Amino acid sequence: MDSQSRPLAVVTGASSGIGLELARLCAADGFDLVIAADEVEIETVATELRRSGVAVKAVTADLSSLEGVGQLVAAIGERPVHSLFANAGQALGKGFLDQNLDRALEMVNTNITGTLALIHHVGNTMRARGEGHILITGSIAGFMPGAFMAVYNGTKAFLNSFSFALRNELKGTGVTVSCLMPGPTDTEIFARGDMLDTSMARDVPKEDPAKVARTGYEALKKGEGDVVSGWSNKIQAALANVTPAAMLAEMNRKLAEPGSAKT
Repeated sequence: MDSQSRPLAVVTGASSGIGLELARLCAADGFDLVIAADEVEIETVATELRRSGVAVKAVTADLSSLEGVGQLVAAIGERPVHSLFANAGQALGKGFLDQNLDRALEMVNTNITGTLALIHHVGNTMRARGEGHILITGSIAGFMPGAFMAVYNGTKAFLNSFSFALRNELKGTGVTVSCLMPGPTDTEIFARGDMLDTSMARDVPKEDPAKVARTGYEALKKGEGDVVSGWSNKIQAALANVTPAAMLAEMNRKLAEPGSAKT
């Protein structure tokens, strides 16, 4: 099958973790790919994925900026996008007043601003064509006030809510929107977010990113609106809806406060 006859998938945050596993699933299913991350390792991932016999474009870009999103859009070009996996994201620990404000704002711009800009562009082309699938990586963190993860949890609350609303707006257009909401997952997010001394990083069991990605991938294929990965996380998400916010914040504090690790 030549490249132009294969469907195209776009995966952000594809250099590691859930994004890498999503890209692998796409390649195994015969998708050509445009993958993006802000790390040069994305080129190594592209080399791996090409072994599946698909065409892969790798884009090294800062998706917290509109310029970086523009680089990714330029790489997609005029080719129709079958599936968009809006997965790029950052985390940042410590109390809000102790965080570096530039890093906190970069996280907001990566998790929200860049994601919105990309979905706005690709979503419009999908709607005009009358078909397409979008998977947004939210989090069960979006259901609770995250003491010592206040900005991160706030961005995930935005993404969860945005995905549900966008799905409703696109009802009947042929475009589906799904939201993947994992819990703590065994990725580099804790190291990158300066959270290695927390109970959440060291004491809490982590999900396998390959299993999380498979859950999201299957949800996108079925056109499901939202999916929480893992039974313990399903229970936690359900409890968050009936637990007072102050109690949820205190629970998160015990997991995310610097120095809270027991081991």
